[in-house]
Amino acid sequence: MTAEAALEALRALGTAGKAAQMAAYHKVDRPYLGVANGDLDALARDWRRALEAPARADLAGALWDSNIHEARIAAAKLLTQARQRDDTATWDRIQSWVPEFDAWAIADHACIAGQKRLIADPSRIDTVENWTRSDHLWTRRAALVITLPWTKQRDPKPDELAVRDRVLGWAAGYVPDRAWFIQKAIAWWLRDLSRRDPDRVRAFLAEHGAGMKPFARKEAGRLLPPEEAAG
Repeated sequence: MTAEAALEALRALGTAGKAAQMAAYHKVDRPYLGVANGDLDALARDWRRALEAPARADLAGALWDSNIHEARIAAAKLLTQARQRDDTATWDRIQSWVPEFDAWAIADHACIAGQKRLIADPSRIDTVENWTRSDHLWTRRAALVITLPWTKQRDPKPDELAVRDRVLGWAAGYVPDRAWFIQKAIAWWLRDLSRRDPDRVRAFLAEHGAGMKPFARKEAGRLLPPEEAAG
């Protein structure tokens, strides 16, 4: 599968009307083809089956470099695979995209691919921590989105709890940042964590909630019992 063939397959599935709607919705100046998400899933699944890991990473890089919205989404989906014998090329490719994030949908799909690689090798969180010190808003946000799996363990081990506390420390450092997407990411992490670890969320909000924007504070506590969320 060449990059040219992959892009041609994407273009064949697009519609002009949907492309215009997507451009208006995402509000980022780049080409849009108007391809449905389900069609992107099917293409990426076929490409994953046809290619070995290094070739997948190469094709994903070429799709990303096209700057077409659907091609970037497809690039991320192409690399979203839990088991890989050698995922170094995949992880390196995902890292290379982070400084280019400029829209939530593309960033989130790339971070979903990255989540699989962090789960495979949690030591990579050391690299992610460097993102928290970036001047680039989307890189800082990605540090929270890519670590969301650590909000979901039912019976976390001590090392998993240590990651939770580590990321909560990053989130606390983000609280003074008034950017909407940063505040939303803090709220997202806390809201998801509240399903499994409400005590940590309550402690965070007790210490840092007053510094959060009201919408983020409300969203973070939305799944806590009312009397606890209001505390």
